[in-house]
Amino acid sequence: MNPGQWLVRTAALAPQAPALLKGTQLEANYAEFLDRVAALASGLHAQYGVRKGDRVAVFMSNCTEYLEALYAIWFLGAVAVPINAKLHAKEAAWIIADAQAKLAFISDHTECELQEVAPACLKNLLDVQGPIYAQLRQQNPQAAPEQIGADELLWLFYTSGTTGRPKGVMITAGNITAMTLAYFSDVDEVQPQDAILYAAPMSHGAGIYNFMHVIKGARHVVPDSRGFDAEEILQMAPRIGHISMFAAPTMVKRLVAQAHASGRRGEGLKTITYAGGPMYGADIMEAVNVLGDKFVQIYGQGECPMGITALRREFVSDRSHANWKARLGSVGVAQSPVLVRIADAAGATLPIGEIGEILVSGSIVMRGYWQNPQATAKTIRDGWLWTGDMGAMDADGFVTLHDRSKDVIISGGSNIYPREVEEVLLAHENVAEAAVVGRQEADWGEAVVAFVVPVAGKTVTCAELDAHCIAHIARFKRPKDYRFVTELPKNNYGKILKTKLRAILKNGDGHD
Repeated sequence: MNPGQWLVRTAALAPQAPALLKGTQLEANYAEFLDRVAALASGLHAQYGVRKGDRVAVFMSNCTEYLEALYAIWFLGAVAVPINAKLHAKEAAWIIADAQAKLAFISDHTECELQEVAPACLKNLLDVQGPIYAQLRQQNPQAAPEQIGADELLWLFYTSGTTGRPKGVMITAGNITAMTLAYFSDVDEVQPQDAILYAAPMSHGAGIYNFMHVIKGARHVVPDSRGFDAEEILQMAPRIGHISMFAAPTMVKRLVAQAHASGRRGEGLKTITYAGGPMYGADIMEAVNVLGDKFVQIYGQGECPMGITALRREFVSDRSHANWKARLGSVGVAQSPVLVRIADAAGATLPIGEIGEILVSGSIVMRGYWQNPQATAKTIRDGWLWTGDMGAMDADGFVTLHDRSKDVIISGGSNIYPREVEEVLLAHENVAEAAVVGRQEADWGEAVVAFVVPVAGKTVTCAELDAHCIAHIARFKRPKDYRFVTELPKNNYGKILKTKLRAILKNGDGHD
């Protein structure tokens, strides 16, 4: 299924329904949205020679034109290559070269930077704020979207590359269709009066949730800041109403803190889907207390986008079930189109409650890595995607993450899962953030080291944290060293970069 066909259907059924908003200002209804997309597609083909199967990069900050560009690409049956606008131009150029993209949509700061390092394959840069883009919107529209088969490539998503060069994840039309339908069955319903707010990068999770809202004829809102601003969201939500948004845990924490400080209750917010990193128990309980029954958690990867497990809002908000706390600490149960199991290193399924690697199989799993059969064969074995995440499954099917396999600390022959230690540290009233990594040690193999950010204006000592840990977890799991810092290194999505923490330890640094 070509997503452009979803846009065609919605424009036919509800042409006057509001579609694209910049802040609270309406930019286009669905009929106008479709007209722009069909005209752009026609212009891209006539003036730039873009054809079915071609890769087209989108190196842009959040804007409504982002959606116009994506749907124009798909109208032609071409492949979108979304690139986070916060990446360095050299990083973007590497992705463009690897994908062999012949055209790149750009905006704002990205044009000048990319021009200096643009790879040879890239023949054209198209500025969505420029006159050429405006002219393309006026072309005679393409009559209909190209047909796209379920196994044909639609979205080429590059992994973050924290352990080396990023790999291009091949997401097909069938993957997108399965993920979209799973949202309705396992995550949340969408109504025409709803709105999706793009506060996180549209190149990733936030943007990939556009499909559900196009199908239902809902509104697509890009805030004036074009990013995440907690106060801006809390102010605009009551004016727009029925807002859903995707947010990383760090964003949720900031939104909750701002709401709490200003006495707001999240009026106008309907659903906040959180993912992309651990949401600690204390944080999500505070979020529900402040903003109410608005939260849904999903667990996915680029290789299985947004589609491994889901923890529906009733589980996030429940405080009556005997296992509510364990369920709240989980990432939920398998989404409808996939099978999930926990396996040992040989691929054998482990008993209930045992920790192993999370494997997933089903119609949302990627086709493979772009032009990288070796990496594909290593990651997809016998039809199962090896996620690299360690976890356990309970008798009811709830999956609890226990870190990436590479993050597990082996000390004295025992496995120590950093998240368990982090949860305990964060339960201390004077700890704002914590990250736990292993440090090589001759006697024990690895020692547990905790990087701790104290609550602003508060202090906490090693002895206090040591006593706190001993009171809650086994002695061998407690940190052997505490490093007090003002902030933790994070990537563009708010995920803590443990590779940098390990490098700090290796270089003998880490104290403020």
